[in-house]
Amino acid sequence: MTRQRLFGLMVLGVALALVSCQASSGVGTGKAAGESITVAAAADLRFAFADIGELFQKETGHKVVFTFGSTGTLAKQIENGAPIDVFAAANVQFVDDLRAKGLVISDSQQLYAVGRIVLASNKKSSVAMHQLNDLARPEVNKIAIANPEHAPYGAAAKQALEATGLWEQVKRKLVYGENISQVLQYVQTGNVEAGIISLSVANVPEINYVLIDDSLHQPLKQALAVVSSTKQEKASREFIAFIDGPEGRPIMKKYGFLLPGEF
Repeated sequence: MTRQRLFGLMVLGVALALVSCQASSGVGTGKAAGESITVAAAADLRFAFADIGELFQKETGHKVVFTFGSTGTLAKQIENGAPIDVFAAANVQFVDDLRAKGLVISDSQQLYAVGRIVLASNKKSSVAMHQLNDLARPEVNKIAIANPEHAPYGAAAKQALEATGLWEQVKRKLVYGENISQVLQYVQTGNVEAGIISLSVANVPEINYVLIDDSLHQPLKQALAVVSSTKQEKASREFIAFIDGPEGRPIMKKYGFLLPGEF
C-alpha cells in the first residue's frame, strides 16, 4: 500500500468518526442535546409518566429518568438529600410539608391531577368482585392495598373500607404492598383474590376492576414541584408545564385522572 493511499484512508477514518460523534450528540438531527432530569413520582403515575416522558424527550431533547415509589417514601428520600429534580406526589400534603421545610421551590408547586381508586381482581379468579362488600365473603382470603402509613392510595383504600363498615371485617385479610405497583402485581399474579389500586394502573390484561365511589374517601389531590436542590431548574419547570400542557393533558386523561379545571 502506498504512503499516499494510507494517508487517504486515515483521513477518511477520521471524517467518519467525526460524523458518528455528531450523530450521537444530536448535531445535525434538528434537536439539540438537552439536560437530564430525575423525577421522583408516585407509583400510580408509572404508565402515564412513561408515555409523557417519552414525548417530552422527543419534543424538548431533555431526558427524563423516573424513580417510582410510594409518595411518603419518596418524600423521605428528598428530605435525606436524594438527587431529585422534580417530585410528583399522590397527595398534595407531602409537597406542602416539603415546601414548609424549604425543600421544594414554592412557586413551582401545582396541582396536576385527582386520582381514583378501583376494586380489582384477577380475571382467572373464581371470586368475582362487583362491590366493596364482596371483600367480606368467606372465599376471599387475601386483599391487597398499599401501605396506608406512607402511600396515599393505601390511605384512600382504608378510608373507603372504614366508610362502608368493612375495615374491621377484612383487616385480618389485608396484605400491604409497598406501593400501588406492588399491589397491582399481587393481583396480576393471583397471589390475592382482590386489591384496591389506582385507576391509572388498572387497565392491564390480567385484571377486572370497578370504580369505587369517590365520596368514600378524601380526594386524592396530586401535586408536584421542583426540588430546591436541583441543578436543572429550567428543564424541571418545563417538564411540569408539559404535564399540564396540550401534550401531557390528553395522556393523563387517558389513564383516568381528573385534570386541573375539572375539579
